[in-house]
Amino acid sequence: MYDFLIAPFAEFGFMQRALAGSLMLALGACPVGVFLMLRRMSLTGDAMAHAILPGAAAGFLLYGLQIVPMTIGGLIAGVIVALGAGAVSRFTVQREDASMAAFYLISLALGVLIVSLRGSSVDLMHVLFGTVLALNDDALTLIALISGITLLTLAIFWRALVTECLDPLFLRSVSRLGTPVHFIFLGLVVLNLVGGFQALGTLLSVGLMMLPAAAARFWTARVEPMCLVAFLFGAVSCIAGLLISYHASLPSGPAIILSAGVIYLASIFFGTRGVFNTKLRRHRHRTA
Repeated sequence: MYDFLIAPFAEFGFMQRALAGSLMLALGACPVGVFLMLRRMSLTGDAMAHAILPGAAAGFLLYGLQIVPMTIGGLIAGVIVALGAGAVSRFTVQREDASMAAFYLISLALGVLIVSLRGSSVDLMHVLFGTVLALNDDALTLIALISGITLLTLAIFWRALVTECLDPLFLRSVSRLGTPVHFIFLGLVVLNLVGGFQALGTLLSVGLMMLPAAAARFWTARVEPMCLVAFLFGAVSCIAGLLISYHASLPSGPAIILSAGVIYLASIFFGTRGVFNTKLRRHRHRTA
């Protein structure tokens, strides 16, 4: 048991850094995923994950695989896409989901093209799928900073965020925080996707944000416990994925996301608000 569960993290520094980085990612990204899900914006997270690619690719084109230029580029690209999609939906007849889809498809194609101009297929795979087992101290510092900013922002604007999820029109009628909180939240989404990009790549970073949050929805209806359960599921997914990756010699990023997927599928059936428990409660209600 020790050799399977503990030895990989106790004996190898790269496993320790991967575990620390992925757990810090889960700490910030999973609560953000809960709010995305409650706002019915889950696919927006996926679109924004693709949106950061051209900025990160531009940083790679100019400076190679350096964290700071790729992070700054990803942030700029994500903000541009978010503002652009919002402007199109506000000033034209097109809805935000369609404009977001258009922007993220353009961003994905542009990002892949930019990486291909300089890098090899290995570099492209690194940008798209990340290298959680190769996190260095700079990457860990960046992820820790993003997680800290996320938790602090959520603590400050918690009531406004929860209110906007339940009744955004009410929040705008009683407070001027409605619109600012919406853009602050989108900023948190972009920030956590950029952090996740360092470890899981642009295509998989949204998985750690959304799958634990979606699984937590089957266990509780309250926002605070849902955020906590989502983080716990995210942490378990990271640990399980890294262990599977180590022992089975599989890519670490996909292993983490598939572990989260298994938890999500199990929650659908066995969660306190899942299929089996819901049918059992209905059966008891009918027979009572």
